[in-house]
Amino acid sequence: MRVVFMGSPAFAVPTLKTLSEQYSVVALICQPDRPAGRGRASRPPATKVFAVEAGIPVLQPHRLRDAEVISHIAGLQPELVVVAAYGQILPQSLLDQSENGSLNVHASLLPRWRGAAPIQSAILSGDKQSGVTIMQMDAGLDTGPILSQRKVRIEQDETGGALTMRLSHLGAELLIESLPGYLSRELTPVPQDETLSTYAPLLKKTDGALDLQETAEHLARQIRAFDPWPGTYIQWDDRRLAVKRAHTVPHNHTIAGEIALVNRTPAIGTRQGLLVLDRVQPSGKREMSGEAFIRGAPKFVGAQLLT
Repeated sequence: MRVVFMGSPAFAVPTLKTLSEQYSVVALICQPDRPAGRGRASRPPATKVFAVEAGIPVLQPHRLRDAEVISHIAGLQPELVVVAAYGQILPQSLLDQSENGSLNVHASLLPRWRGAAPIQSAILSGDKQSGVTIMQMDAGLDTGPILSQRKVRIEQDETGGALTMRLSHLGAELLIESLPGYLSRELTPVPQDETLSTYAPLLKKTDGALDLQETAEHLARQIRAFDPWPGTYIQWDDRRLAVKRAHTVPHNHTIAGEIALVNRTPAIGTRQGLLVLDRVQPSGKREMSGEAFIRGAPKFVGAQLLT
């Protein structure tokens, strides 16, 4: 079976790899190379790195809707299109190119957390479970009928990066298990319940700012959810301090933004409770423990941060 695969980040690599081991992947369609890192050197998507090594042809269009792009895909004569975290809504003209339609590997239990950042949204909202959904695609944003789902428990200290890795492998497994039934028409797609839908918007770097008027528990979830990207931070004396790891301590009389000391570690007052800064990274420096940070910046303790 001739398959066109669409996906860009590391989340999509296990699905691409597993799919290419059992079916003929005739092309990878992924996002263009982007500047990344301190040097802003051009960096290819993770799926492209795998595809080049595996000898899979790569297409990196800037606009999927361009007629020449659709024509190129049609010329590949795909029997199935599989999508995993491509990063754009697919036009109907592309979805119509495959005789068996298009399937999406989505990192949530749809209809909860449709959109670009389902994993981060699940952790940030305090969900107890997440999972993957294999969905038959339509022209909407993750609105197509569901073929199969698999749930996992979100661990208490799990980060966005760790959950992404777990779900990437789970999604690959579930897709391969679901494909035979889908292709034989024995697996019937089930429409989503629109009344249960929630939306996970695309994250921006500025979303990592910690709002100290929130509760300590919310901020601790944000730190875990946004690790490794977009990361979280506070501002102190016009300097940005990235917060890499933190935990909460109950406290009934905190002042939002005031820096206290808990077991030789800095802790920020919030609307409710203390946020203890276990690991931080000052701008331009290496990551360090909170205890090591205040040894070099003793004035941090007792400071009042803007809220």
